[in-house]
Amino acid sequence: MPFTPEQQQSLLAQKGVGKTILQRLQQMGLDDTAKLAAADVDDILQQGAALTGSTCWKNSPQARAAIAAAVEWAKAQN
Repeated sequence: MPFTPEQQQSLLAQKGVGKTILQRLQQMGLDDTAKLAAADVDDILQQGAALTGSTCWKNSPQARAAIAAAVEWAKAQN
């Protein structure tokens, strides 16, 4: 089940997570807490790099921190 509006706002409140990160997660099919909680940070970063055509997803400490925060948030929701 896709994120509820309340979940979206809660996720966006996580450090480093903005609307673009949320949009990319949704494009990857990681649009509910169970899927996101089960996801691997490295896999998400690889997919993000492939999706955007930019290596910054794989190489950026900020991107890694934001995705890790999103995954931890999802784990706390379940």
